[in-house]
Amino acid sequence: MAQNGTNGTLPEPDPNSRPGVATAVNAAAGQIKSAVQTHRATDGTHQPSLNTMDGAVNEPQSNSYPDELQVLSGPLLNYKHTSNATSNNPTWHGSVLIVTKYPQPSPELYLRDLVRPGANIVRGASKSRRFGGERLYTDNNKTFWRLRINVPFGEHESAWEYTIPNIRFLEGDGEKKTATRTFYVPSKKQSMRIMFHSCNGFSVGTDIPAFGGGPVVWNDVLRFHAEKPIHVMIGGGDQIYNDGVRVDGPLRAWTDIGNPHKRRNFPFNEDLRRACDDYYFNNYVRWYNTEPFATANCQIPQVNIWDDHDIIDGFGSYTDHFMRCAVFRGIGGVAHKYYMLFQHHVPPPKTTFTTDAPGVTHTPGTNGVAADPHQEKETYVMAETDEDSSFVFGGRPGPYVEERSRSVYCQLGAHIAFLGIDARTERTRHQINYTDTYDKVFARVSAELSANKNLKHFVLLLGVPIAYPRLQWLENILQSPIIGPIRFLNKRFGVAGGFFNHFDGNVDLLDDLDDHYTAHQHKKERRDLVHRLQTLAREHSVRVSILGGDVHLAALGRFYSKPHLAIPAEHDFRYMPNLVSSAITNKPPPQAVANLLARRNKVHHLDESTDETLMYFFDRDPGDGEAGVVRKTADANHCTMPSRNYAIIDESHRFDVEAEEAEEEDGVGMDGMANGATADGVNGNGTKSTNPRTALHTGEEHSGTQHPAASGLKRTRLGGRYGLDVTIRVEVKSNDPSGRTEGYGMTIPGLEVQSS
Repeated sequence: MAQNGTNGTLPEPDPNSRPGVATAVNAAAGQIKSAVQTHRATDGTHQPSLNTMDGAVNEPQSNSYPDELQVLSGPLLNYKHTSNATSNNPTWHGSVLIVTKYPQPSPELYLRDLVRPGANIVRGASKSRRFGGERLYTDNNKTFWRLRINVPFGEHESAWEYTIPNIRFLEGDGEKKTATRTFYVPSKKQSMRIMFHSCNGFSVGTDIPAFGGGPVVWNDVLRFHAEKPIHVMIGGGDQIYNDGVRVDGPLRAWTDIGNPHKRRNFPFNEDLRRACDDYYFNNYVRWYNTEPFATANCQIPQVNIWDDHDIIDGFGSYTDHFMRCAVFRGIGGVAHKYYMLFQHHVPPPKTTFTTDAPGVTHTPGTNGVAADPHQEKETYVMAETDEDSSFVFGGRPGPYVEERSRSVYCQLGAHIAFLGIDARTERTRHQINYTDTYDKVFARVSAELSANKNLKHFVLLLGVPIAYPRLQWLENILQSPIIGPIRFLNKRFGVAGGFFNHFDGNVDLLDDLDDHYTAHQHKKERRDLVHRLQTLAREHSVRVSILGGDVHLAALGRFYSKPHLAIPAEHDFRYMPNLVSSAITNKPPPQAVANLLARRNKVHHLDESTDETLMYFFDRDPGDGEAGVVRKTADANHCTMPSRNYAIIDESHRFDVEAEEAEEEDGVGMDGMANGATADGVNGNGTKSTNPRTALHTGEEHSGTQHPAASGLKRTRLGGRYGLDVTIRVEVKSNDPSGRTEGYGMTIPGLEVQSS
């Protein structure tokens, strides 16, 4: 096994850059053949032979490698954690993943600093360090390699160039290249500039050409990155859509079984497991090689959690007796395997569920997946001896994905603590996470905040919004007896075929509604979570902000203290904005749905001290008045925006330059009121009217396109010393291949809790 990293001066590799990655590799929609048929037609010869993959590091007998790395996918760049965070010499830790054909030599990565303090980017400004590859997983077709890297945080923002020499990309022109890419790290005094996105794929049946032909909003992300480097991009779930496995993949025949009893009892045997394994791998390769998403992946470090589409639509939210069937257990395991590899750069479990495994149990979620000697003999899986410190593990396996949940904690620069809760592994229709999992993640966050008093913001990532309009009235209708006759006609004659899902026969929209924290069955869990966040904010005097996706529109909700308590926003530990950004790629809901949600935007009372509502954030439609721009919302709708989007979050002040220089650079200078304080004559909690959907503090004044944070390119100097500027960049024309957006801004104030 190669060493994780080796310092020292080495000959410089060829700096030729990799060209654009081709849009598709294998498994294009509508062209995927049944992998089961492939296995049978080839008599399984494309699987590893049993005598070469017995769980040890067994290389081919000939010991002959090609003279290059034949790359199927990658490089993919991840941010992991910061070490020595409280010292004067903090260190950034990350990893680069490449997937190669098997067999291949171990890759090497060369890393060098391109920026010296006060200078522009200069190639050759420092000597390269070398990092060796770790083999995470191998079968007879492919090998996943991880290259762990680290760099110091400096006095100024720095650019780092990494190079993996001697590569041939097995798509495009196929010529041998050197993969050279650059990423950016903030100064040790500054927090990271964050890009947040979710729902990065297309639902089955989407008219993709009508939406620019692909993930075109990533073009706008790369334009922004070129002007103002993004230090980390946070994936809020559904980084890939694997729903096609039931349409043009190996689960098509199972999905078409009309008898629910036969469908529940259908075996997930070894042939079907291999077929699904092939499908999920090929779909990851196809999507992660698709431009411009592929370019973002290799130069902006990622931190991800998963959601249902990373597995299959609605996973975890169907009825319990159906979720426990063998097929769902099987695809949950396969999806988890490639989620671990592609999105977290860690080795997967040695085996995934199959009904052919000896000792298989019919009761999932007790002791994890039964060992399968057949799978273990056919593959090599690295035994991880030093799990990355960013992971917060659940205490027991999930009910349907029979592995422990992996939430992610890391520090995003000088002042921001981040936690992404794994809200899918433990999910059922009646719970999102186990109570003991909440205990573990809150204990970790509280310990980190206690140990580092420089942390002023806590950013929490949830898969779905938590401050969002209620849809219980719609749930009641869809579960009422009036649906019965329609369901009968659907079963007998196919009436309203798109209204019911193909899995448990319930109304198709119900799994989405059941996913929401605001669903009636999650009401207590939601309230308890918000109260724990309030306690965390009060005890550590840290502002809590929440990220959520899933709903395919943009919005900004917030919790806040009731007006009669007269607590200004900068002292209000209950003030917690919920930034909703979705989808960066998938189609938005119809205008009528967004307008309906806006009309249902009531002021809700969480408890005797806390209210919540969506704020009026969108002063006008993106591209309003431009020729050819289609209207997206009604005149009265200022709180839900049905258009593709992503978000940028950045500190409103600079900490790595003198105050005068920062003010001259930012050119806003709106620092007249400290830390979100309000103007004279307003209510105690900052409202200037009796409508709390309007501004609650100065940072929310003029929110939208007229706010100084709207572009995301200039710091506003609002919100006090530790304010955060928020920008949601919304696509102007859905069919424009450039993915051009318009920005909407507001500022989150820092928090200074005052003793009562």
